[in-house]
Amino acid sequence: MPDNAPLTDLAAELPDGMVVTDPDILAGYRQDRALDPDAGTPLALVRPSTTAQVQTIIRWCASHGIKVVTRGAGTSLSGGSTAVDGALVLSTERMRDLSVDTATRTATVQPGLLNTEVKAAAVAHGLWYPPDPSSFEICSIGGNVATNAGGLCCVKYGVTVDYVLGLEVVLADGRAIRVGGRQIKDSAGLPLTKLFVGSEGVLGIITEITLRLLPAQPPACTVVGVFPSVTEAGRAVLAVTDQIRPAMLEFMDAVAVNAVEDMMTMGLPREAAALLIAQSDAPGPAGAEEVALIQAAFEAHGATECFSTDDPAEGEAFTAARRAAIPAVERLGSLLLEDVGVPLPALPDLIDGVAEIAATQDVTISVIAHAGDGNTHPLIAYDPTDAAQHDRAQAAFGQIMDLAISLGGTITGEHGVGRLKKAWLPDQVGPDVMQVTAAIKAALDPDGLLNPGVLL
Repeated sequence: MPDNAPLTDLAAELPDGMVVTDPDILAGYRQDRALDPDAGTPLALVRPSTTAQVQTIIRWCASHGIKVVTRGAGTSLSGGSTAVDGALVLSTERMRDLSVDTATRTATVQPGLLNTEVKAAAVAHGLWYPPDPSSFEICSIGGNVATNAGGLCCVKYGVTVDYVLGLEVVLADGRAIRVGGRQIKDSAGLPLTKLFVGSEGVLGIITEITLRLLPAQPPACTVVGVFPSVTEAGRAVLAVTDQIRPAMLEFMDAVAVNAVEDMMTMGLPREAAALLIAQSDAPGPAGAEEVALIQAAFEAHGATECFSTDDPAEGEAFTAARRAAIPAVERLGSLLLEDVGVPLPALPDLIDGVAEIAATQDVTISVIAHAGDGNTHPLIAYDPTDAAQHDRAQAAFGQIMDLAISLGGTITGEHGVGRLKKAWLPDQVGPDVMQVTAAIKAALDPDGLLNPGVLL
């Protein structure tokens, strides 16, 4: 750090204790959920609570050439908030203001709130915030916006960007701008709100978010199908989505089913090669028709067992089982977590291709998926102390992304590129898009201060 940039100057401009240099505390902010072994050691941790404080921090960084890594709850699975040597870690965890406006059906929130807290605030006013990552109980709404997070209900209700109406963003020079607002329709100027959603902190630091809320979700009926073949389960997904858009359509393979059963002991069918969990929340007769259609599609593609329930507790138990898949599979070893997505017709080919990669590389890969929208999460479980196994797992990680790209898909459906996947981004989007991306980054952050090493 330059001699002319003492942290005491920054600390003097902020409330007492906001700038943290204690090595023991900093150690807890080096890695995010991706557990990157190459995480750096930050210069300091700053935990602002207001936009004005973020501006003060960024202006100090800009004047001294200090880079900044923005961090929410630290649940990034792609290394998006991994610390960098000599950079500040700016944690939004203390930015927790929230208000709900029932007249406009919006919530105005700061980024440090958890997704589940936003949902609860909406429910308290008879409303609903749909995006629901599996980590909704521990992930921050700011991180959701930064990565354009999705979840289980995205097949019908869309992803985070579909609910962000406005933002306040602090730019790399310390200016705070507002884009969008509480209005549903707004065609004034370039769509800058959408530019910042999913930008992973490389264009600005989001300090306030205006979210669109919906009326409460109707009661749902859950349909569960047990399959002897992952390929047929994939084809059953297509048979459903060719006709309707269910409220949820999730996939778990045998490894995930057994790992969740080991952890939760809820009676999941250990003999299943695949499990599909679907929901319909269509009201009245339309819902009954959707449930019948889903069951027929499952049975036509070889489901050995298929049943439905309109009991909310029973339905939630199966949803909870799907949400628990990642921590359950993690018990099998360290994880490399994929997030590849493909157009729905290519879903069976992706599932089969991942199985071939697992066999070729001799590693365990469990596939779970938001199957209804083609977004899969192959989970590579390996022993990091076994050098050969580590190398095979890394090779499989890259091959799965190559496979998704070859099928016309994406290297990330909702987790973001972060630091772990950026080597494959040019292969997906091409050199012209990479050039445009770099030009936008240079226009808004010419000195490259924000989230260095992410995306580019």
